[in-house]
Amino acid sequence: MATVSVVIPSLNDAEMLRHCLAALAAQTRAPDEIIVVDNGSDDDTAEVARAAGARVVAEPVRGVLRATAAGFDAATGEVVGRLDADSRPAQDWAARIDRRFSADPTLTALTGTGTFYGGSRFWRFIGHHVYLGGYLFVFRAVIGHVPLFGSNFAMRRDAWVGIRSRVHLDDPHAHDDLDISLVLPPDAGIEFDPRLHVQVSARPFESWAGFGRRASWAFHIVGVNLREVPWLRRVWRCAQGRRDRRRRQRELGLRHPHRPGPLRRRRAPQAVADEETRPVNPA
Repeated sequence: MATVSVVIPSLNDAEMLRHCLAALAAQTRAPDEIIVVDNGSDDDTAEVARAAGARVVAEPVRGVLRATAAGFDAATGEVVGRLDADSRPAQDWAARIDRRFSADPTLTALTGTGTFYGGSRFWRFIGHHVYLGGYLFVFRAVIGHVPLFGSNFAMRRDAWVGIRSRVHLDDPHAHDDLDISLVLPPDAGIEFDPRLHVQVSARPFESWAGFGRRASWAFHIVGVNLREVPWLRRVWRCAQGRRDRRRRQRELGLRHPHRPGPLRRRRAPQAVADEETRPVNPA
């Protein structure tokens, strides 16, 4: 069993933060630690966090990467989960993170998906299918591995310590999820789990200007990182890294199940055959 910290950056999001913390309080497996990073709020963000039992870390320099870094630095758990103040995680969110990381020592980071609430139906559709769907598809090809989704991911704290000096903290337009995705080492085990689910506010997509700003920031930080490590070299190294990880998994006797979920130890052929003959419980 892994210890799990949860980091939530917040800037003037007290009311949405209240719902996020209520969702964490309803988890089937309670996080070991919740850290709210107050990124210079003028509202009662800090009071809401303390009332829910969260630890408040102040980061006066505004910027989502700055706030995320402050929270990750303060976290004490073996695994650090990352939510936004407007995220509403599913009840098994923390438990699923614990299971996945506990089952596979080669797993470095895990990211999931989300559906959007609030706003118009049109912008919820755009957010889910164009923004999030396109983000995962396009940037996987650009980065060479699965990109992390900032409203819903987790990573080993040791991995954060290893890349801490490489993230672009002084860049005000840096997306924390993309920057972290790009500076993780090529052999990092990064996976997408469609069952790791959150709801996220659709408010960033309520105008084309807001949508365009987020997209421009994403391509900006990708460009910054690609100037440091060219695309072809990055993709090649990540492919080698995946092969190295699969080798380590085989050495540990791990395999992927047919359905998303934690890795399982290999079993004897007879045990597998016996299981296949058992009746399936439709529930």
